[in-house]
Amino acid sequence: MSKNVSLKYSLDWTTVFYYVVLVFMGWISIYGASYDLDQTSIFDWEQRAGKQFVWILTAFGLAGMLLLVDYKMYNFFAYFIYIFTIFLLIVTIFIAPDIKGSRSWLVLGPVSFQPAELAKMATSLALARFMSSYNYKLKNWKDLLPLAMFIALPFALIILQKETGSALVFAAFLLMLYREGMNGIVLLLGVFAVILFVIVIRFSVVPVFDNQGSLGFLVAMGIIMLMQFIYAFFFARHRKEAGYMIAGVALVTAVSLLINVWFVIDFEILSLLMVVATCVYWVFVELFTRFKKYWMIIAISLGSAAFCFFADYFFNNVLEPHQQIRIKVLLNMEDDPTGAGYNVNQSKIAIGSGGFWGKGFLNGTQTKLKYVPEQDTDFIFCTVGEEHGFWGSTLVLVFYWLLLMRLLRIAERQRETFNRVYAYCVASIFFFHLMVNIGMVLGIMPVIGIPLPFFSYGGSSLWGFTILLFILLRLDASRVERMR
Repeated sequence: MSKNVSLKYSLDWTTVFYYVVLVFMGWISIYGASYDLDQTSIFDWEQRAGKQFVWILTAFGLAGMLLLVDYKMYNFFAYFIYIFTIFLLIVTIFIAPDIKGSRSWLVLGPVSFQPAELAKMATSLALARFMSSYNYKLKNWKDLLPLAMFIALPFALIILQKETGSALVFAAFLLMLYREGMNGIVLLLGVFAVILFVIVIRFSVVPVFDNQGSLGFLVAMGIIMLMQFIYAFFFARHRKEAGYMIAGVALVTAVSLLINVWFVIDFEILSLLMVVATCVYWVFVELFTRFKKYWMIIAISLGSAAFCFFADYFFNNVLEPHQQIRIKVLLNMEDDPTGAGYNVNQSKIAIGSGGFWGKGFLNGTQTKLKYVPEQDTDFIFCTVGEEHGFWGSTLVLVFYWLLLMRLLRIAERQRETFNRVYAYCVASIFFFHLMVNIGMVLGIMPVIGIPLPFFSYGGSSLWGFTILLFILLRLDASRVERMR
């Protein structure tokens, strides 16, 4: 049986169906978002819907080409694709024009392309190739280090292009690494870091007494010490030692508040010193009990304290001003309905005004009057909510859920490590895009500017997700071909 004939029977047509449906829905939504009275047809080349139709046709052609490639080639050329993509990212930094403060687009005549979209696929292939190498096992930190380098390099280059949203997508690879055996403590540390960052930034403007430190930093240090107590009391089962620690912290706090009546105390520095002192205490406990139970909690505590100490610097000196204001609006630190909060406010108005059934196709007032900026790219989902209401939005989310479940099923049935790792990379990337994009449209995630897969206008985005998906489908088809 020839390859083409076997591919006909081995291809996962259910996933292809979901892909086509979502692409078609996205095209209709782009038409609705960009429609004006001068637009004569959905196929009008001068309008965005017409241009997207051309991108869709090219994406279908690209998908067909990817399916015709021998599946072994993706494994063989994985490192070459990764190196070529890194080269493109470096070149982009120097030659890309400044578009809305970002240098991430390569302009080739009438066509613009974003190499960051290609980097997600290239990194997925490189990780799959490395993790499928002979006798590789993800057991300890040393095994994780080279994988971190594969992820960190494109992440850093995309940050240099000032495309923070696209760079943050690379955090999705942590989900794949967790599935492949990475210790869950890494994910917990990530969540813990986010919590500390939010607390430090959110309450950084709230002073303690007469500007004797910020409330955010004090609360963060308190959480770190509480974490130490919980670990010692419930996990290490050193209840007496945990009691001594909490009593010591309470005593120092009470004495400091008393002394502060006569002498001014910097409670921010004091709380930091208390964390260090508790870590020293646990060192002595470990030496006394001769059980190596506390070295990790000590390292986490000191690392978390350092993270909190530099969080304010990172927020004020590393993040761009527009990124700072978006986070402040999200955390209710500032109210900027006509500035940084404008997009989200208008998006929520559009979705809410759609009600249950929606206003009808091409009848969305927020959309037609162009109240929502980027309404056919990053904020395309608000068009769905306004025109098709709750039921239409739910239908779209159901199809995305079906696609994600199908991707996970494909990943689970792979017999080769390369195919399985790549499949989980694809599923993780799609999940991250969905979670963040829809979250920022609803106002529960910061606006970081990443597209909704197959919906947002743009050839780079559509091509990038198509390449990701159809390489996976080709690898999955090889599973059946080898059985014949």
